[in-house]
Amino acid sequence: MTTTGILDVDAVRRRFSSLRGDFAFFDAPGGTQVPDEVGDAMARALREASGNLGAPYETSRRVGAIVEDAERRAAAFLGCRPHEVLFGLNMTSLDFTLSRTAGRELREGDEILVSNLDHDGGVAPWLELARDRGATVRQVELHPDTTIDLDDLRGKLSERTRVVAFAWASNAVGTIAPAREICRLAHEAGALAWIDAVHYAAHEPVDVEEIGADVLLCSAYKWCGPHLGIAYVREASAAGWRPYKARPAPTDPFARRFATGTYPYELLAGLIATFEYLDSLGGVAAIRTYERALGERFATALPAGVRIYGLPGMDGRVPTFLATVDGVPSADVATRLAERGIGVWAHDSWYSLGLRPTLPYESDAVRIGMAHYNTEAEVDRLLGELAALR
Repeated sequence: MTTTGILDVDAVRRRFSSLRGDFAFFDAPGGTQVPDEVGDAMARALREASGNLGAPYETSRRVGAIVEDAERRAAAFLGCRPHEVLFGLNMTSLDFTLSRTAGRELREGDEILVSNLDHDGGVAPWLELARDRGATVRQVELHPDTTIDLDDLRGKLSERTRVVAFAWASNAVGTIAPAREICRLAHEAGALAWIDAVHYAAHEPVDVEEIGADVLLCSAYKWCGPHLGIAYVREASAAGWRPYKARPAPTDPFARRFATGTYPYELLAGLIATFEYLDSLGGVAAIRTYERALGERFATALPAGVRIYGLPGMDGRVPTFLATVDGVPSADVATRLAERGIGVWAHDSWYSLGLRPTLPYESDAVRIGMAHYNTEAEVDRLLGELAALR
């Protein structure tokens, strides 16, 4: 039995059909494996709750119960109230929707600040909005170790700043941003604090009230759930926003007014099962310790000729690493590891277009990410295969 603290990893893995073979998945930053109970819940909803809200019969009541339960559980996960939770196709779609809604009040000359640590899913919506409204998007620089330069942020905040948008954790190098401090600085300037927590929420507990977020977005596929975007929208910040939606659609509860169509109820059923799965393990706080131990095991035992970028260890990061192997193109590294039963990806920018110019590799790099279902033996196997590639 493989156990670390309260986490019985062998028992965890038995809940995933995809983990019953010998293939080692280190591709969690691109999407995690999904426990069987999540798929079962989705199938059950399609069989037993195929309907829509508002009808006077049982399937409609089941749909209503699914939505309310999903909102309640998501609120507990994020640290907010259920009526401040919004669901959508994915984080990027929600970001475009909500930025367009908030941007109705944007004027020519207004400014939006983004971070060079960000995934483009958190940048492109503002670039397109700024183009339409005559606003300006400014980028906050990074230190050489990929941490956000807070002095540069302070210097770029002004009376024209309307939004400070940033990624709480990098999907490429794993670096964590100081969310509470950035939110405080944004509010002192009279701006909204707008957070991409897609990668952070997969590895660290979230409390939107504690950090002071106005909008926060994440995606369940990063933490063993279905492909589904989730947003927190602070009621006090967004009460005056006029949503884009069909006119007869209801505007209560609060966050549902920003939904652009019917929810995917079967995905919400899968989301409920995902929260139940995480709760059965003790929540994200419980798996965090184990994942960080895996990351430390990897970072402190790198073979000669293998380089990771950004922060050198686990301090200030989640267990996601960008790496190169001397003398071996990263696309070949990914292919050869796959042939040996280890799953990683190679890419040039990892959609982090502001971060990419600061990273010294020539063409692409391999991204390696741990999830709580990975084992110490898998990490050791990965290290051995990386050493053998040279």
